Amino acid sequence: MSKKLFVRTKMQIEWLERLLTLEGIFKSHSREVDEQSKFPRENIQALVDIGYTKLTLPKEYGGGGISVTDMILLQETIASFDSATGLAIGWHQGVVGELYEKELWETDMLDTFAEEIVNGALVNRAASEFQTGSPTRGGRPGTCAIKKDGKWVISGIKSYTTMSPILTHILVTAWVEEQGVIGTFLINKETSGVSVRENWEVMSMRGTGSHDLVLENVEVSEDGLVEFNNGPRSNNLNGWILHIPACYLGIAQAARDYAVTFATQHSPNSLKGSISQLPNVQTLIGQMDLELMKARHFLYSVAQAYDDESRRKLLTNELSVAKYITTNSAISIVDKAMRLVGAKSLQLSNPLQRYYRDVRAGLHNPPMDDMTIFKLAGTAIEEIEKGNKSSSLLLS
Repeated sequence: MSKKLFVRTKMQIEWLERLLTLEGIFKSHSREVDEQSKFPRENIQALVDIGYTKLTLPKEYGGGGISVTDMILLQETIASFDSATGLAIGWHQGVVGELYEKELWETDMLDTFAEEIVNGALVNRAASEFQTGSPTRGGRPGTCAIKKDGKWVISGIKSYTTMSPILTHILVTAWVEEQGVIGTFLINKETSGVSVRENWEVMSMRGTGSHDLVLENVEVSEDGLVEFNNGPRSNNLNGWILHIPACYLGIAQAARDYAVTFATQHSPNSLKGSISQLPNVQTLIGQMDLELMKARHFLYSVAQAYDDESRRKLLTNELSVAKYITTNSAISIVDKAMRLVGAKSLQLSNPLQRYYRDVRAGLHNPPMDDMTIFKLAGTAIEEIEKGNKSSSLLLS
């Protein structure tokens, strides 16, 4: 099941064609990136060079002005080439999209930062910390910002800073003691006191460079405080976070394609043809495509609803559910692909074992599955309670 059904514009076709020119290069690096836990610097630079990293910047700021739907289409494609590259660049695309859609900063700051992006700047948020866990659960950061001599002085350690080897700017959350709130600071990575502690030793997404960001008395100008966080970010409707499920959908597509190709080519001497003629193999192929259809249609329908301002306000939990459905379907698809291919899928030279490890990381990207389920339950209960109150008022 391909994504051709969702390709609707000339712009989408043109960018898919540009990305396809990078497919061979990205795939040729994937095994090395994984085995050596090596950040795919060349892949990211190639995307910068073709102008990909300014696509989610609005046109009035010199960018491409693409929609969330456009973004997930392209992100899914990149992730099918190389998962680490897809997830890493997705964070930049999503952060830029959210910043400018919601106009989170003052106009002058947005103008200045847009120039940086047009010139190749790469940005990501650094919000996670080991002691607080996922920032979406509302924990107070241990990183602190203190006002001193007209500047902010920031110290702390941030974990899971994806794309840290090549970031030029970082949005760091810190506790602002004098105001009793969480603030977000824009920090140039070259600022004195900023360093990366390379300790990304994991089994999944090994090439994302999600190391610790260390901040030691980092001085930031007064206007470097660009946002105030009023509660968990998960409470804010942000369609740009759909780059996460798009990444895992891309991995699932790659696994499915490998398995189906294997089925049509593998011909043991016990059969006259390939194993694709076997009922159990056809069942697995059908189940994989069923999961792909389910996940892709839900993901794209939610993205399209978000892009339509008249429908966006009607969304409740659909963004988090899109991530839940897509990620869990992707895990199921990779599992079925490995069942089809058999023990060969466990060989370190086989991409399926890498897909299997990488796709599991989706469970630990926000929002978490348990939060999605509890929010669904809470919304259902709240709607019934509101309905009962309305009925009581009408009867009184």
